[in-house]
Amino acid sequence: MSRLRLWGPVWLQMALIFIASSIPNLTQLPGHMSDKTGHGIGYGLLGLVLLRAFAGARKSGVTLRIVLLTIVCATAYGVSDEFHQRFVPGRTADVHDVAADAIGASIAALGAWAILKTTAVNARRL
Repeated sequence: MSRLRLWGPVWLQMALIFIASSIPNLTQLPGHMSDKTGHGIGYGLLGLVLLRAFAGARKSGVTLRIVLLTIVCATAYGVSDEFHQRFVPGRTADVHDVAADAIGASIAALGAWAILKTTAVNARRL
């Protein structure tokens, strides 16, 4: 698989997060979604595409080590994004947003790993 097909979704999701965090004076998310829910969803998606890229788009590549790497990288991007928000009018850096980012990435990556592990075990039983 080409690097663009593997890593393109990661760069796209990172760009979408950056663009969203660059909106000055953001008061309400669409659908009256809470700020923390928005962070969890955005970083959950980032966690999934990072997991896919780090695993080389192979189910067998999704290991616990890759899951942990995914969570660390997504959380680090969350930290850098909160730093970026310090320079956007009407926005602030918030450690609770980083926690929501880490939780979203963790749920997505660990959930995908658990599903893949469970389906692999069940497939062997057939």
